[in-house]
Amino acid sequence: MASENPEFVVAPTVENGGAESSFRGKDEPLETELSKKLEVTEDEDGKQENVEDEEEEGSKAETSTKKKKKKKNKSKKKTQQTEPPSIPVVKLFPSGEFPEGEIQQYKDDNLWRTTSEEKRDLERLQKPIYNSVRQAAEVHRQVRKYVRSIVKPGMLMTDICETLEDTVRKLISENGLKAGIAFPTGCSLNWVAAHWTPNSGDKTVLQYDDVMKLDFGTHIDGHIIDCAFTVAFNPMYDPLLAASREATYTGIKEAGIDVRLCDIGAAIQEVMESYEVEINGKVFPVKSIRNLNGHSIGPYQIHAGKSVPIVKGGEQTKMEEGEFYAIETFGSTGKGYVREDLECSHYMKNFDIGHVPLRLPRAKQLLATINNNFSTLAFCRRYLDRIGETKYLMALKNLCDAGIVEPYPPLCDVKGSYVSQFEHTILLRPTCKEVLSKGDDY
Repeated sequence: MASENPEFVVAPTVENGGAESSFRGKDEPLETELSKKLEVTEDEDGKQENVEDEEEEGSKAETSTKKKKKKKNKSKKKTQQTEPPSIPVVKLFPSGEFPEGEIQQYKDDNLWRTTSEEKRDLERLQKPIYNSVRQAAEVHRQVRKYVRSIVKPGMLMTDICETLEDTVRKLISENGLKAGIAFPTGCSLNWVAAHWTPNSGDKTVLQYDDVMKLDFGTHIDGHIIDCAFTVAFNPMYDPLLAASREATYTGIKEAGIDVRLCDIGAAIQEVMESYEVEINGKVFPVKSIRNLNGHSIGPYQIHAGKSVPIVKGGEQTKMEEGEFYAIETFGSTGKGYVREDLECSHYMKNFDIGHVPLRLPRAKQLLATINNNFSTLAFCRRYLDRIGETKYLMALKNLCDAGIVEPYPPLCDVKGSYVSQFEHTILLRPTCKEVLSKGDDY
């Protein structure tokens, strides 16, 4: 620092003065002046050093506060879902990794799978598929949480369905056949067990004493989440809801690789029929609906060939590694048997159908629309209306008559009875069983 001060350098100069004697010949005042100058420069240098030290400390303090601010900003940047939900789920998980469902370990003869390195390697290969279906499951959880919070007596069934479906479209970032709704929203009431959704113009209103089954599906790249729950405002129906909920949990618990489907049905029926419900002073035993089943799920195929009964005496077929299943149970205060009734709203293109010649140009045009928008996923009349189709009923009937499209009319128990339903999608992974659609609600 001293070398930067010009006064200190110039003072002792001898080169221009000539001889050494001239320097010695100076009297004491010169020495005192020099000593004063040296003291002054030292004082100034000390002050400068102190100033620079203070500046360094200040700059360090500033950088540390900036770092703290940056850290705080990073923590604030984590995106939170809005109310009502509107942010796509993919933005809530920037890493692209979606949360696992509930993990249940295999038991008995399949315990070895938990620690098998070979089976873990198989799972790593399937990771992209697992992640896709987990994304669909996360959308389902968030949508049903919102819908459960807003549904109340007096709402139009059409409004409930359209609100639910619009929320699914936003959260899943609907993209043609790559991501979207897997099948129409079932909102079957009371003795109607399944496959009812309002057609356009339907004015049905939800009542306080209704028992509504909300069954909706989401998919990513054809990997489907099929999950349902029951809404009842009157606490009188609580035992009926508890029966199907616990029966579904039992079915999930019993499911596993190499488990026979009939054994699952027997366990479900035992739990279901241990319940009874008192409705308006009359006690009804809760019955499993014997001609409704859970089912295996395939890519773009909601019913993939295997049925999971909910009564004893079903198929001896076994579950296999890597399969997806919808485990669903229906408890009824009626006969425990459903039949087709009421106006049809659900349709689905036959998965295995080849080329079938069609004579009606309008039927050909409608089939092209179905192929482009739904492929082999289920749809309803409201969905056709939404994409701009009009006057299509004759063409749709022609496709049904030709066996290209299959109608799925509402399934009803006896009038005056009540049916409840709960359903989850499970995956039989090589090392464990994952309940993909499980949430905090059920």
